Amino acid sequence: MNGRLQRIWVLLRLAAALGVGWRFGWAWGAATLGLHAAVLAFAFVQLRWVNRPAPAWGQLLRAWVGEVVASELAFSWRQPWREWAEPDHLPAGATQGVLLVHGFSCNRARWNGWMRRLRAQGVAFVAPTLEPAFGSIDAYADDIEAGVQRLKALTGRMPLLCAHSMGGLALRAWWRRHGAGHAEAPRVITLGSPHQGTRMAALGLGVNAAQMRQGSAWLAQLPGMPDVDCLWTPCDQIVNPAERAMLPGARARRLDGVGHMGLVHSDEAWQLVQDALTSSLSTPRRI
Repeated sequence: MNGRLQRIWVLLRLAAALGVGWRFGWAWGAATLGLHAAVLAFAFVQLRWVNRPAPAWGQLLRAWVGEVVASELAFSWRQPWREWAEPDHLPAGATQGVLLVHGFSCNRARWNGWMRRLRAQGVAFVAPTLEPAFGSIDAYADDIEAGVQRLKALTGRMPLLCAHSMGGLALRAWWRRHGAGHAEAPRVITLGSPHQGTRMAALGLGVNAAQMRQGSAWLAQLPGMPDVDCLWTPCDQIVNPAERAMLPGARARRLDGVGHMGLVHSDEAWQLVQDALTSSLSTPRRI
């Protein structure tokens, strides 16, 4: 559903830019396309007062530039038009697997760059699109379990679980429902996940947005997980205050000068995945 909505949004933006350009000049038309960059700039500026210690202006500027590029790539190209450009990869004989879980208002194309790189490495992966797009996060647990079972059947071991944003909460909801059925706990990496809620969820639509609000009853009842790395950034314009991206008891890893969407594109996040895959090679497989 998110892909269809974003296709409509892209076409509306283009139509508005053409209309403004035709009526008032093409420079104004181009400026219309850049309105989202101005909105993003405000979102980053307010972090100077929301987060303590406040991120430096240079860090915020670098994060904003990267976020303009990352958000356009995600919401104007990959997610609307390239959702299935990188199909799930389940090669015979694979010994390692990765489950990729996207966040709010996204789909599986959020991981297209990672999927290409994992395919080149011969690593199996599954990336579900979570539906209903604006339904309860609990509704995603069964799709996640299906992906885990596909990868376990292929590799004989629990896959590495990687999640961006709301996807980290979806993994915790999956663990609450299905964790008892697994003999081993997964290694989990979350990127900018609102483990303790986020003030920005008050602006979102849908049941899942309400569940991500600070102080929500649903979030208070959500269990933790035993083996988690939380990558977070003080320049996160979506999950803030910044400490809300840290799951109590998890390993917190700070990354400066990067925005919310940019976390997926960071070298640090990819290196976390590579380190986790290397570590798993020394762990005996469970058949």
